[in-house]
Parts: sequence; structure tokens; C-alpha cells
Amino acid sequence: MSKQEFSRLEVLLRVQSGRLRVTDACVLIGLQRRQVFRLLRGLKQDGATSLLSKRRGKPSNHRLPAEVRTLALSIVRERYPDFGPTLAAEKLAEHHSCSVSRETLRGWMIADGLWQDRRHRLPAPHQPRRRRDCLGELVQIDGSEHAWFEDRGPPCTLLAFVDDATSRLMQLRFAASESAFDYFRTTRAYLEEHGKPVALYSDKHGIFRVNSKEAVGGDGVTQFGRALLALNIDIICANSPQAKGRIERAFGTLQDRMVKSLPPRRRGSCGWRGYRRLPRPTHGWLGSSPSTTRASAVSRPIPRTCIGRWHKPIIWTRSWLGGRSARSRAT
Repeated sequence: MSKQEFSRLEVLLRVQSGRLRVTDACVLIGLQRRQVFRLLRGLKQDGATSLLSKRRGKPSNHRLPAEVRTLALSIVRERYPDFGPTLAAEKLAEHHSCSVSRETLRGWMIADGLWQDRRHRLPAPHQPRRRRDCLGELVQIDGSEHAWFEDRGPPCTLLAFVDDATSRLMQLRFAASESAFDYFRTTRAYLEEHGKPVALYSDKHGIFRVNSKEAVGGDGVTQFGRALLALNIDIICANSPQAKGRIERAFGTLQDRMVKSLPPRRRGSCGWRGYRRLPRPTHGWLGSSPSTTRASAVSRPIPRTCIGRWHKPIIWTRSWLGGRSARSRAT
């Protein structure tokens, strides 16, 4: 029995025993008096089994034909064997005129062994950390070296800024390597677009902290850390990759969907710069070329747990990175 059927059985038994009026039972069940008397009559004749749905165990009237299922699974098995149900459903509707909902396709792929649902995967050994409450309160930063453009150019690094409260991709930038200067440029672009966050959450890369215990000079702070200190932005270094799992999962999604959304290889496109000259694709998940992607194109709705914004506006004053410096506007 379902939860609704159990609640109906409890109400009807109270009516039979005289502890509840039929009028009150109509309010509790949400049915008219005639329907309540019909249920009481069936309960008296056949017992609790009369409350079970007569459609249980039968195929749905809205079930898609078997030919559609066979066609969709054959296309997925042939052309998209490593795609997830959501992305595969988008490709089927876009390129093959086969409109199937992602949940329907998910069930078909699980039944045929093409996909494994989350319940049957290995459980996460780490306790998830609670999100911050406000947008801009904590921003996770990291870089991922990957063959982002497949064989069209050498591997490069994608620098990403992900908000901890919303998992929104706030800033994306391709760089030749994970260097301090590229982090400076990405941080400056973030500050100009969103404002100043409260803290940044990173790994223990040498850009963010001094890892050498026998450092000869300096005050124990890197150039990037010194710039954040001047801006009054805290830097927190995680002890493990799992501690900043939100940005790690974002990189996993980007490595899967961004690479698969690249347009077909064209004549004259060679390497990273050659790809940037290609027309913007109108299909893919991001809706634009990765080099020009803004946070609004890949953002998700702000959850109810996010209660505000902690970004502070920036006033540029003097040189600190080959140009101007920044300080917070008094509030």
C-alpha cells in the first residue's frame, strides 16, 4: 500500500467504528460523500485490498512505443556511449529529432546497463561540509589541466572561481599553466564583475602559501597572498581535495560536457587560437565558446539557503598588478 492508501484505510476504520463522522472523513480524505460511501462499501466487502489502485502493475497509458525506446537506446549505444542521461537526451532531441525526457531515458539506460544510478555507486567516504549562507562569503578557486580542446591544441589549464553557497561558476579563464600572474588576472576580472568576496578557498599550491619551511627571504606570504592581504580578503587552504569538492565536481562536469559540446573540427582550425576563431556554437551546454563564457551562462538558480550577498564594491586607486590597485568602498 502507498502512504495515501494507508491514510485512507485509517480514516475509514475510524468511520466504521463510529469515532469519526462521514463529513470529517470527507475533509481528511479529500473526496465527496458519495466516494467515501463507495470506499466504505468496498472495505466491508473485500477488506483493505479494495483500496488498492486497479492500475497497479499495468503499463501506463502515456508510455512511449517500444520503437522509440529501441531507436533511442541504439543511438545512445552507437554514438553517445559515455554520455549521461541528461546530455544524451539533449543530443537526441537536437540532432536526431527524438524527444525523450531525461528521466525516461535514465530508466531505459539503467535497465539496459548503460548507466548506473546513484544508489548503486560507491558511497562517499567523506562527510559533506555545510554550505556558506551568502553569495560571496566563500569562493573556491582552483585550476584544472586537461585536454580541453582535444587534439586541436596542447593541453591547457582552466582557472575557475566557484561560489560555495550556490555552486555558481563565477569566473572561468583559460591559461597556459597555473601561474600566479594568471590568478592575478582572473581575480581582477572577478573583482571588477562581482565585487570583493569575504574569503577564497584554495588548495596548498605554492601560489597561495609558502610551503618551504626553510625559506630564506620574505615574510612567509606569497605574492598572491600579499595582494589579498592588501584587499582584506582571507585565504583558506584546504587540507584535501575532498574539502573543496564543489569545485572538483564542477571540473568533472566541465571536462565531460564542455569537451563534448565542441563544434566539429573544421579546416583551418589548429590549436587553441584556431578554435577561438570558430563561430560560436548555438547548441552546447554553455551556449558560447569556452574562452568567452561568462558566469551567467553556466549559473544555477540561487537556492533558498542563500540569504544574501556579501560582495563589496571595489574602488581602483593605484598600481599593484601592472596597472591599478583596489580597495573596498566604505559601507
